[in-house]
Amino acid sequence: MKSDIEISRSTPLKPIGDIAQKLNIAQDDLIPYGRTKAKIPLKYLQSDKKGKLIMVTAITPNKAGVSLGLNHIGKNAMVALREPSLGPCFGMKGGAAGGGYAQVLPMEDINLHFTGDFHAITSANNMIAALVDNYRYWNKTGENALTQLLWKRVLDVNDRMLRHMVSGLHGSTNGIPTETGFDITPASEIMALLCLSENLEDLERRIDRIVVGYAGKKPVTVGDLGFGPSIVVLLRDAIMPNLVQTTEHTPAIIHGGPFANIAHGCNSVIATKTALNLADYVVTESGFGSDLGAEKFFDIKCRMAGLQPAATVIVASLQAIKLHGGAGEKNMRDVNAEALKTGLQNVQHHIRNVQAFGQNAVVSINKYGWDTENEINYLIDWCKDQGVKVAVNECFVKGGAGAASLAETVADVVDNNPSGPINYAYDLNDSIDTKIEKVVKRVYGGSGIKLSGTAQTKLKKFEELGWSNLPVCIAKTQYSFSDDISMGPLAKDFTLRVEDLVINAGAGFVVAIAGDIMRMPGLPKEPQALHIKLVNGEIDGLS
Repeated sequence: MKSDIEISRSTPLKPIGDIAQKLNIAQDDLIPYGRTKAKIPLKYLQSDKKGKLIMVTAITPNKAGVSLGLNHIGKNAMVALREPSLGPCFGMKGGAAGGGYAQVLPMEDINLHFTGDFHAITSANNMIAALVDNYRYWNKTGENALTQLLWKRVLDVNDRMLRHMVSGLHGSTNGIPTETGFDITPASEIMALLCLSENLEDLERRIDRIVVGYAGKKPVTVGDLGFGPSIVVLLRDAIMPNLVQTTEHTPAIIHGGPFANIAHGCNSVIATKTALNLADYVVTESGFGSDLGAEKFFDIKCRMAGLQPAATVIVASLQAIKLHGGAGEKNMRDVNAEALKTGLQNVQHHIRNVQAFGQNAVVSINKYGWDTENEINYLIDWCKDQGVKVAVNECFVKGGAGAASLAETVADVVDNNPSGPINYAYDLNDSIDTKIEKVVKRVYGGSGIKLSGTAQTKLKKFEELGWSNLPVCIAKTQYSFSDDISMGPLAKDFTLRVEDLVINAGAGFVVAIAGDIMRMPGLPKEPQALHIKLVNGEIDGLS
């Protein structure tokens, strides 16, 4: 079989105007970025048409497969996904635009600079930092002087050396040296609030609410300093969703890119609602598993935006299940009944989580050439014993035709037995620590939480400032239900360590930093950047 990049290059792309025409988007409205990608104006949020939302989560998601299958069986469907980050693309992943014959295209553009959204978010974030530093420079004393700075700069790279640093003019009487650091762009509050904004006016309100520091005990916001409108200008184009196509020329919207382990892990509300206005079925995803992206999708995004998914697809593969069951990476494709049986505890946990949120679940088994029929049939029978719908998905090698069975199963659930109202993991009136504890007990399978001294101080402060009614966004490792990688993917009955609390008043949630999670990732010993290069003018090394 061809590699991802070979499949991408061998797929002749249609002009983006042709894709827009399928969605009844007027050619004069489209804002093209070259021949194969474009921005969709916000006016397309104003339709009365409402599609049915399908969310994809779990241990090995293939983002585009369900949408390809739905289109293959004659449904009017589109996929709405997040944009990849340059950091992981040049770090471990090499890309995040799907795989095999289930990709969103143009793959190279999407994995690299795309339409410049990440750069706009980086610039907006760092412009706030510069303007705040300038304010501090000219207001060193007085009741409005910033005594504590919260706002960090960001870059869309994995760079552990930028986690901790000192900024300011050392040795100068005019400088204000400050201990600070960089986060990665997907962890920026600008990324989060852009993805949760309903329109430009809402974006400006959220930017004005950003807390950049304290003057004594008083929080100081962007609105207090008066430069919010200028930041909106930098995001004027970035707020519009991006239209591209799949390997089978079906429409796809790619917009926003918060990580699910350190942010809320969902594409933009604007992208999702635009897609719901343009198609009968919309497939979206939340990063990582049900404990990370899916929990935040329900408790933060759906709650804020009034979204109601009709079904949730839980994607798994035999090799991933066996890896979670103790098989090593080198032999996870081998037949291993014990590892398969043990790893199914992880799948069962995800099923329980999705059902606890009130969702009707469909398990999608991603099938590959090395999988045996006996193991596939064992997994199918196991799913039926759990009382959940299940289908085999071969979109990786067969495209939409390979996902037809899955699409039929999902469409049947969505059309005839859609999910009811969401059962949120916590109530907004709960205290911040109670919200965290409820997520840990109900979603992670832990026994409780332990707040550090720093987190306890912040908790009291946030409650005094009226922030206790906000949702919580827990930042933790993606390699375990716990906050400790060493506990592995089947951890249970653990205590989650909450090391810090961070206010994201603009985004509208409190971030709980659990364990040793970093909001600026590092690179692996052999980063993918060592394999990315130009060969005869074409990019090699992306996937």
